[in-house]
Amino acid sequence: MKILQIQQSDDDKLIIKPYEQGAEPANQEMFRAEKDELWWYASKELWVGLGKEPKLPAVTKVFRSLFFKRKDRWAQEIILDARGHSAEWISNAVNGILLGGYNIQLYKTEPKAFSPFFGGEGVLYVLTEQASPETNRAIVQAQSVAEVQMRIMDLMNAPSNYKNPGTLAAWAEQSGSTYGYDVQIFDQQALENQGMHALLAVGRGSEVPPLMIVADYQPPHYTRTVALVGKGVTFDTGGISIKPSANMHLMKSDMGGAGAVLGTIELAARLQMPVRIIAVVPATENAVDARSIKPGDVIGSYAGKTIEVIDTDAEGRLILADGLSYAVRNYQPDVLIDLATLTGSVIQTLGYEAAGLFTPSDTLARELTSAGDHTGERLWRLPVWDEYKEEIASDIADLKNYHGKPMAGAIVAAKFLEVFTDAHPQWAHLDIAGTAFGDTAFAPGRAGTAYGIRLLHAYLAALAGNV
Repeated sequence: MKILQIQQSDDDKLIIKPYEQGAEPANQEMFRAEKDELWWYASKELWVGLGKEPKLPAVTKVFRSLFFKRKDRWAQEIILDARGHSAEWISNAVNGILLGGYNIQLYKTEPKAFSPFFGGEGVLYVLTEQASPETNRAIVQAQSVAEVQMRIMDLMNAPSNYKNPGTLAAWAEQSGSTYGYDVQIFDQQALENQGMHALLAVGRGSEVPPLMIVADYQPPHYTRTVALVGKGVTFDTGGISIKPSANMHLMKSDMGGAGAVLGTIELAARLQMPVRIIAVVPATENAVDARSIKPGDVIGSYAGKTIEVIDTDAEGRLILADGLSYAVRNYQPDVLIDLATLTGSVIQTLGYEAAGLFTPSDTLARELTSAGDHTGERLWRLPVWDEYKEEIASDIADLKNYHGKPMAGAIVAAKFLEVFTDAHPQWAHLDIAGTAFGDTAFAPGRAGTAYGIRLLHAYLAALAGNV
């Protein structure tokens, strides 16, 4: 799809006019501009209600919903009347329009047709008062963000027979080659040479060997280095501590953290953001086999710590342990952030509206929370007090991976990860189990959301502006 900024309307094309409550047109008494309200005027104008004082994330949702519901009926060329709105508003609206055309029918032999508007010949005209380089930049950013989000949605929604650790590695290599950043893949032998014993232990039960993706986006000029570590479990049976069968098919989504990290580094490279980004993705399947790790086993780690495995379904923190240690010790980043679909506990605490945020840094907590509020990918901070340390104490090893209690599960998982950060003062853990994959109005069942990409992009943009 082409997106063009224009200053003159065209009566031959459909024009979409958004209105907030209180600013609706005076010539139509029946239209109240309530959120998601639609009104056809003179057949060539579609009035769209935004509600009362909508925040930017609400603008994105309104336009995504509108374009998704009519995905098979749009004209090939459409005008969005954005006069009177900021560049940032335009970016959110365009992002929503593009996401409305996401096609989840990845493996259907007879997929339902979408409007040609979403194809290569479609054109979206953005009507503004005057030509503006700022608006053009906002449009480019919106299109880049949406394209990356949809690429990660495809990864999230792919089943395990179409997605394994090698698939993630190939995605990263192709992305790095296209957008100009370095990608290194540690295969099983390299993992053994590096001493990635925790990652190797989780992957023992799978016929597909584990690997680690290390990507490095290094712009010409930067002053800050941010390391992002993402959990890349491409399917999680729970291992010997096997999960119930009812929802196990959804465990294709257990690489949501990896998706957010891979998407963020690609987006940063596409937009040439002035922040160096190290992306580390430990990737594996957690499967059941005669060679699988067992409850009670003691394994090693890249950090040299020994770990008593209480529950093999607490595997995400094991592979993140090696990823965090590797990032800290090899790159000494200014900021260290990990993302993972880690615990059901965080869903019990926060539901599906926010991810859990764990950090010892008030500054980092404030910056990430602000980015989340701004983008609608919200965070809620939970404690990492040292009083929780005793929950991961082991009798026979340096620590254990699970405390076995029906309380504070997400916090205890964060305390486990903290051990492998070398007390980094600017570390944050985001538990995205409730936000990365779930029920959505844009798919018949549960689907990937690409949560974390817009959040991290906003955080990195603010960080670059503050250096």
